[in-house]
Amino acid sequence: MTYSETVAWMFSRLPMFQRQGASAYRKDLTNIRKLATHLGEPQQKFKSIHVAGTNGKGSTSHMLASIFMASGYRCGLYTSPHLTDFRERIRIDGKMIPEKHVVHFIEQHKVFFEANDLSFFEMTVGLAFDYFACEKVDIAIIETGMGGRLDATNIITPELSVITNIGLDHTQFLGDTLSAIATEKAGIIKNRIPVVVGEVTPETRPIFEQTAAHLGSPLYFASPAPVMECDLKGTYQQKNIATAVTAAKVLMNSGWKINNETISDGIHHVALNTGLQGRWQQLGTDPLTIADTAHNAHGLRATLPQLMQISCTRLHIVLGTVSDKNLEEILPLFPQKAHYYFCKPDIPRGMDVSVLKKTALDYGLQGEAYPSVAAAYLAAKQAASPSDCIFIGGSTFVVAEIL
Repeated sequence: MTYSETVAWMFSRLPMFQRQGASAYRKDLTNIRKLATHLGEPQQKFKSIHVAGTNGKGSTSHMLASIFMASGYRCGLYTSPHLTDFRERIRIDGKMIPEKHVVHFIEQHKVFFEANDLSFFEMTVGLAFDYFACEKVDIAIIETGMGGRLDATNIITPELSVITNIGLDHTQFLGDTLSAIATEKAGIIKNRIPVVVGEVTPETRPIFEQTAAHLGSPLYFASPAPVMECDLKGTYQQKNIATAVTAAKVLMNSGWKINNETISDGIHHVALNTGLQGRWQQLGTDPLTIADTAHNAHGLRATLPQLMQISCTRLHIVLGTVSDKNLEEILPLFPQKAHYYFCKPDIPRGMDVSVLKKTALDYGLQGEAYPSVAAAYLAAKQAASPSDCIFIGGSTFVVAEIL
């Protein structure tokens, strides 16, 4: 198969939570452990850092990878989902996994995948672990997909566990309280392995303290870092920077050759070093056009205040989301003084645009529905004057289609 045929097979034949939702969710680690055994336990052949959290885990993972790269280490990075190319999920020193490696891996193990009904995510985790082991990385930053305890990535024994924060998201799988979700995320904490927690609430702090104490794991809470220059321009990144810097210093004190200079350099060049996109990314000027992947209430509360601080004549918002998102939680966060261009991301899990528009009107958000993300964006660009601002968001998949 060619690379494009291989990726098409992966997307069409295997369940994938980001596209299908609940039908792709695995409730145990049986399949991924079976795959790891089949592959020769590649996750045991490289050192790793495990990153979980409701929001910020992608940015924090990229920051840590950038710090390791600035410190001279050969660093793998596994994140999800991707925006424009599947290979964004698996990188070494910022470079995406080669197409030929993806093709070879799928061809070599396709019979096993089909026989064992592996999910898209399980297969992709296996690919990442196998690639990092083959390439003999010094360290790999591994981001969970969803949750922690039952996430397919949770078969590694890392040098450090990192939990960025806890918010109400994926409640149908992880629980409908902060403490329940924190318990699932705390499932990545390993026996006597240090853990860094970025943000806590009165409900979540005891969960982390009790879990760490039970496992004998040194626990560190991120402390505010000095303001550092970063090429990720969202103001909300300061919290992620604090988490990444705290994690880097814990690693530095445990013997990794990291110092304050390489920490600063890594934070300064996150997007440059790793290729991260979609985080308060400026796509144009006149009108100023910003895209951001924040997609739940916790994330939007961090993102939208920065949007409201922008001085512009008129605000245009291209908005789409997925069908299992709680609109009653996220729509009240959006400004009423904006014109909306409602759309449905081009995935089965996308929310019907007529439902989104009707519900948005209940919260005073007025605008028109469009048949695609591209059509909505085009309409916004045609309506906007040079002194206006266009914001694109509500879903990772909406941003991905624009990029």
